[in-house]
Amino acid sequence: MTKIKAIAPDAAPEAAKEMMELVKKRLGRVPAMYQVMANSSAVLESYVKLNVALGSGTLGSKMAELIALASAEYNGCSYCLSAHTFLGAKAGLTEIQRTEGRVFHSENEKFDVGLAFVKKILENPKALTSADVEPLRAVGYSDGDILEIVANVIRNLFTNYVNIISETEVDWPVIVQPLNTIAK
Repeated sequence: MTKIKAIAPDAAPEAAKEMMELVKKRLGRVPAMYQVMANSSAVLESYVKLNVALGSGTLGSKMAELIALASAEYNGCSYCLSAHTFLGAKAGLTEIQRTEGRVFHSENEKFDVGLAFVKKILENPKALTSADVEPLRAVGYSDGDILEIVANVIRNLFTNYVNIISETEVDWPVIVQPLNTIAK
């Protein structure tokens, strides 16, 4: 039994229905996580709008999915790990790239440097210094890209916590987790 129940789209409050329709148009269905978020129209709307805004950013869907995979693995969120393994494949990440992303690694130098920064954010954000930003700039990340990395980490922390706390039923192809190779 879940801690916070999902609300089916047809039973959702009017304020949530519009956002659920938008999700359905984008994904072809309303995944369980969004149905859980429908318990608060404000939560659902803010999450959907954040997704739309970040989707039009400059970071790119592959890096966004790698951040999601790394965050899900780090936080032990099986819902997000399953969702982003599926969505990462749709974004063009190979199975190897998706697996490596879970442990903050990529053969692509730019992604690898970005994932190292993500790991630092997750582990100890208060310890970040300007020296942690310089490697990002050295591989071509703009200040806007760096802020989008931070925003993607926050977006994924939010969904990880929502799904862990809610015990959201995984309605994606299930990925067994964790990898046991992750270094925290």
